[in-house]
Amino acid sequence: MSSDLADWFIQAFAMPRLAPYLASAETSGIGADDLYLWNLQVAEAFYVSLHCLEISLRNALHAQLLASYGRRDWWVTAPLAEVALRKIDVAQEQAARQVPALYRSFPHYHDRREALRDNLETMVLLRNRVMHHEPIHHRDLAADHAKAYRLIGYIEPKVVSWLRTFDRVPDLLSRRPVRRTA
Repeated sequence: MSSDLADWFIQAFAMPRLAPYLASAETSGIGADDLYLWNLQVAEAFYVSLHCLEISLRNALHAQLLASYGRRDWWVTAPLAEVALRKIDVAQEQAARQVPALYRSFPHYHDRREALRDNLETMVLLRNRVMHHEPIHHRDLAADHAKAYRLIGYIEPKVVSWLRTFDRVPDLLSRRPVRRTA
């Protein structure tokens, strides 16, 4: 199964990391090395839109919490009960529920909160895979890309317009490796 890969490639990147690419190569007919390279390129390109989403989101949330609590260190006065301080995970969840101002971070979103949360969770998972150098080739990357743009647009549509001027993801998605001919 790994005979298509050069020894140096296997040595450098390790079989456990290459296993998902080899499995996909076996079923798709795409070379594992081609798929690995494409995955690197598309992950690199996704970094830009994920960066725009993450930074815009952080700043939008911070602005709303600053407005709600009237101080830049809003986390100091967030509504955490004495008992909850001992259970920080529970307290953070309670604080999030007790700060309804966060919806204002998405001024261009007018739907259910659960749908927004689900979209954000999908982007967190993609972001983590990209930042931890894990495979993303098996995902519906076109849908992920559209979702990132939608979420950015809910925060600030002008960022979407700016991002489209240099985003390389659409081009890379169109250049996904194809089945090798025998």
